[in-house]
Parts: sequence; C-alpha cells; structure tokens
Amino acid sequence: MEKVRVVIADDSAQLREMISEYLSKQNGLEVVGTAANGKEALKLVQEQEPDVLICDLIMPQMDGYTVLEHLASGKLDKRPGVIALTALGRDDFIARAVDLGVNYYMVKPFDLATLAQRVCEAAGEDARAEAIGVRVSRKDDGGESLEERIANLFLTVGIPAHIKGYQYLREAVRMVIDNPDLMGRITKELYPGIARRFGTTSSKVERAIRHAIEVAWNRGRIDALDEAFGKNVCSLDDKPTNGEFIALVADRLRIEKSA
Repeated sequence: MEKVRVVIADDSAQLREMISEYLSKQNGLEVVGTAANGKEALKLVQEQEPDVLICDLIMPQMDGYTVLEHLASGKLDKRPGVIALTALGRDDFIARAVDLGVNYYMVKPFDLATLAQRVCEAAGEDARAEAIGVRVSRKDDGGESLEERIANLFLTVGIPAHIKGYQYLREAVRMVIDNPDLMGRITKELYPGIARRFGTTSSKVERAIRHAIEVAWNRGRIDALDEAFGKNVCSLDDKPTNGEFIALVADRLRIEKSA
C-alpha cells in the first residue's frame, strides 16, 4: 500500500521538526519535504506532488493564503488536500481559508494524533486511517475540543464561518449534544434559547440556520456530505430540514466522542 505523502510548511523550525517526526512514525504516512516559507512550500508541492500540504497561514516571503490561491488556480497537475495550521482563530480568517478550499482548519496549539487523523482524511484515506491505527482522543480534556470538531465538520460540508447561520448552528449542536431532548422542542426551546444567547429572535435564528444549510447544499459537495454523515444519507435533491441537519451533526459528534 502506498503511503500518504505529506509536505509541511511553517516558519517555526521546531514545529516543523516536531510534526515531521511524529507523522513519520505513523505507519502509512511519509513526510516528503518541509518548508520555512510559502515560496518553498509551493516549490515542494510542484516538485513532490504530495497528497497533503500542512500549511501555516502566516509565513515570510509568501503567506499561506497566497499559497492557497496558487493551489486553487488549477495550474498544478495535482492539487493536494490542505490542512491550515495556524494561530489565527478569527471567523473571517477561517472563512477566507474555506473559500480557498482548505480541507481542515486547525488552531494552534493542536493535538498531533488529531493532525495525523486529519492528514489521512484530507488525502481521502479514511479507511487507511483506521487500518494504520491513527486514533484521536475524543475526550473534552484531551485531543480536539467540541468547538474544533464542530468547526471541522462544518468546514467539511461547506458551511462558511462568516455567515450568521454558522454561529447559530454551532450553538444548536452544542445544546442538543448536552440535552438531546431539545430535538423534540426545537421551536419552543431550542430556537428561543439560541435567540437569547445572541440577542435576536427565534424566527431570525430559524432563517439563518436554513440559509447556512442551503449554502452547504448549493456548493454541491456531495462527496464531502456523504463522508461527513455516511454513504447515501445525503443527496443534493433532498436537503434536510433544520432539525434533521442539527440531529445529523449532533449524532455524528456524539458517536465520535464515545468512540
């Protein structure tokens, strides 16, 4: 079985070495190059044609966003999956990266086991991720936080972080995970609870969530939707209701947490 080929780009030599050392120890992963800036990263991608690029967004000479723009131009023979690894956690930064096609957006500090899992997923290697034994802690006191898991799932299905519905959906999923009974009281308790949290109305919450789901479906990422929720669960002609989507996300994350 061929290994997943990875290029790492970060201006911190210590971080590059740490990530490279960890990934290289994972059976099925191979680090084929590291770069200290965007220009070196782009050159390595062109020369090595990796399956995945792990890329910091703030680097000298050429930043990560410019690298992403080059990758999105369609000029490369092979476009790798991309994991943005950065200290920038603002919604507008995330939204820009999403629009440029990143697979995952991970905020420093991060968990190395989670990163290894994301590398396999960004390469389209979910089965291999299981086969090689790359495991991710789902505990709230270790590994990915619930916030990170929600953000990565929304990123996968194509919900941009800069729209209102993103925030409302995130809150809805958190509330339902904590209290599954809310799924039976969406209009009476769930929407009003979110509305109070954000100083708005229940009707605006409902409309914004519906818009966010429509954005994801209109992007047509059916493969990403199937991957996120299970084969044949989703179709572009059968958009879920707000409640169905919230339940899908909450159930997926609840299963991951118990795994």
